[in-house]
Amino acid sequence: MSGHENGSQQRSVLQFEAEPAAVRDLRRVVRRQLAEWRLSALADEAELAVSELAANVIKHVGRGAAAALVLEVAADRLRIELHDKSHRVPVLGSTACDDECGRGLHLLAGLAVDWGTLLTATGKAVWCELSAGPELQCRRAQRAEAALANYRRDVGAPPLLQSRSAQILEESATDLIADLLHWITARGGDPDGLLDRAQMHFEAEAA
Repeated sequence: MSGHENGSQQRSVLQFEAEPAAVRDLRRVVRRQLAEWRLSALADEAELAVSELAANVIKHVGRGAAAALVLEVAADRLRIELHDKSHRVPVLGSTACDDECGRGLHLLAGLAVDWGTLLTATGKAVWCELSAGPELQCRRAQRAEAALANYRRDVGAPPLLQSRSAQILEESATDLIADLLHWITARGGDPDGLLDRAQMHFEAEAA
């Protein structure tokens, strides 16, 4: 596995052979690259997209096939391209199809702002774009609110009062954080370290 980064812009190209072990390496490289670009908030979604694209190459082009991963930041989007030497274009089948229809593509379509395929001189590229702008922060806030709603249900909390919903949710967030600190302490972890890491991730993503 080898790669290079264009120093003049946020673009990285990584050559690799399509093997299951390489997929794990790709995920690690993607997370590290996004951290350098101060886009750690996109790491989970980007790792999932890269895994699905690489798995598609292994399954439909063949193990050991030469491939390349391209990451590029443009405007408020992260573009992910997976290049291989096959001209066979993947087809988005119905959700009732068997695995040959490519259920991973349904996941990719639901995950990305946009996606598609591009024929090249040597094969094809399957690409997707993830939002790196305000939409991302909105999605994270929505996930947090959904998690709080589930937490309140699990602890048997009373229904929200519309006039005090923000305050009540903040109190529930405090309780949830306290529970997480109890959880990591019970596992022999460091609660202060957890808070410090969470704060660092938040500040990096906010920047």
